[in-house]
Amino acid sequence: MIAPELKAYIKRKLNLKTSKSVSEFDRLKLVPRYVKTSAIIHGKELQIPDSASFLFMYDEIFKTEIYKFKTKNKSPYIIDGGANIGLASIYFKQLYPSAEIVAFEPDPFIFDILEANIKSHGLDDVKLINKGLWNENTSLKFQSEGADAGILETYNKSNYKANSKSVPMTSLRPYIKSKVDLLKLDIEGAETVVLKDIAEDLDKVDRIFVEYHSFVGQQQTLNELINILTEAKFRIYMSIPGNDALKSPFMGLSNYNNMDFQLNIFGFKQDCN
Repeated sequence: MIAPELKAYIKRKLNLKTSKSVSEFDRLKLVPRYVKTSAIIHGKELQIPDSASFLFMYDEIFKTEIYKFKTKNKSPYIIDGGANIGLASIYFKQLYPSAEIVAFEPDPFIFDILEANIKSHGLDDVKLINKGLWNENTSLKFQSEGADAGILETYNKSNYKANSKSVPMTSLRPYIKSKVDLLKLDIEGAETVVLKDIAEDLDKVDRIFVEYHSFVGQQQTLNELINILTEAKFRIYMSIPGNDALKSPFMGLSNYNNMDFQLNIFGFKQDCN
């Protein structure tokens, strides 16, 4: 017979060993897709709707630091278009605690998680807007995917019909009245429409990140997008998400969420500081 006190001691030691040997990231790798969970990351609780997309975004944002930039402005103005669950906004506030951030997310389900994550990090000064970005103030049909790939119905007419709903959209023009230190656009296909709308305002933007999306059976608009950025005097660099996203493209392109190609585009003005 083992004394109760010894049993409790052994249990505490076993729990401690388990907590040390299995990180939150290891645990999340075992969580099935689209199962909502939570995790303590950097000492704060994060609500996570999909473990796979979270792990990919965390690696890009916090490990690779694809959005990292330097500025002498202690309170940079940042627009987070396609904020998803808030990882980019949280990263920006860690980089520049006094940053002024406006974050847009159209998916009502994801927006609730975004609000919870921003609140759990004590970032009451991040302005959250439950709208998508477009070239006018309107409402459009939106297909919720349950993670980071929610999309306007116009770009994917075949999937997620059961999850299609009308969401409010807004032009970015009212939010670019003064200097923008960084404009991030990860808006699942609406990027060219939005950039056309704000082309005359891009002189106020020092740095821009755009995730370009190409859709099966639809005209590619990469040339239009690049022309807009070059005319706005951006110096441009590019990378392919995941690095190995294209393998033997002549043998056929992979298709995810009706997309056959994605590209990360980074633009900056050479005189920005």
